[in-house]
Amino acid sequence: MNPLDRYEPLVDDVDAFRAACDRPLPSVVRTNGIATSPERVREAFDEEGVAYEPVDWHDGLFRLPDGNPGGNWPYVHGWTHGQEEVSVLPGIALDPQPGERVWDACAAPGSKTTQIADAMDDEGTVVANDNNLGRLSALRHNAERLGVTNAIVTNQDARNFSLKPLAFDAFDRALVDAPCSCEGTCRKNPDVLDEWTLDHVHGVAGVQKGILARAVQATRPGGTVVYSTCTFAPEENEAVLDHVLANEDCAIVDFDLPLETAPGVTEWEGETYDETVTRAKRIYPHHNDTGGFFCAKLRVGGDGGSGDDDSGGDGGDSGDSNRTAGDEEVAA
Repeated sequence: MNPLDRYEPLVDDVDAFRAACDRPLPSVVRTNGIATSPERVREAFDEEGVAYEPVDWHDGLFRLPDGNPGGNWPYVHGWTHGQEEVSVLPGIALDPQPGERVWDACAAPGSKTTQIADAMDDEGTVVANDNNLGRLSALRHNAERLGVTNAIVTNQDARNFSLKPLAFDAFDRALVDAPCSCEGTCRKNPDVLDEWTLDHVHGVAGVQKGILARAVQATRPGGTVVYSTCTFAPEENEAVLDHVLANEDCAIVDFDLPLETAPGVTEWEGETYDETVTRAKRIYPHHNDTGGFFCAKLRVGGDGGSGDDDSGGDGGDSGDSNRTAGDEEVAA
């Protein structure tokens, strides 16, 4: 069966949802603020005759109608980076600050890692981890091309991540952009629908629970953890949050994103989840002409409610990334 069939009860307009999933995904690049500004990127594109469309909700994103983000000199010189539009949302929700200690648990090939470093003004420390040593070469290449200097690259299973090699014992913030079944990427990689199995959904959900639990454990009290996937499956989204809420000291907090979103669901195929999973955000392709996505923000030791947190500034003392179709990286 087409796995999209099972998610029709979750969407507000089935026909629009299915039509959007059938359309090709626009190619998008993100401005690298470490090297330049959106204004200079626009000037460079104009001078080189590169067709582009600014993304209305983010001044640093540009859609490229020719679909070749790596085929121009601003990309080669590290001014831009190919990154799917919705994949910038976890970094926005994480809101890392200069000088902090941040963990990207499932980091390769580095789009979100480099976005985090950019938001931190390349100050502080980003620990970019991935369990796949081969994929780390892509992460290192992208970090070097974009001029990132505050990143440490580690090769561990995020479920058992050890801070012992580091010079501190807790993170201020952590991002778990988890390996998943990737149905939300079907607009750029339709093969994910043919390769999808429910067994894989159930199997990867166990991995996701382990990584998110470790991220909460490794983040200081009052710190922030963001969980994201590119799947519509509640087994990999709300069910993972429900499990971690029941077993770790954390709470889901309210937060805003600059796109149309739907709330997390509290019931699915006979299972019920903690009511606070409604604070998570579901992003459907037909609402914003993007890929599909899921994003939640947690406070460690927090009581939920307000999205404001106290994890900024002082640095505090107190993965696993087996993705295939879910990668947002666009090669040059």
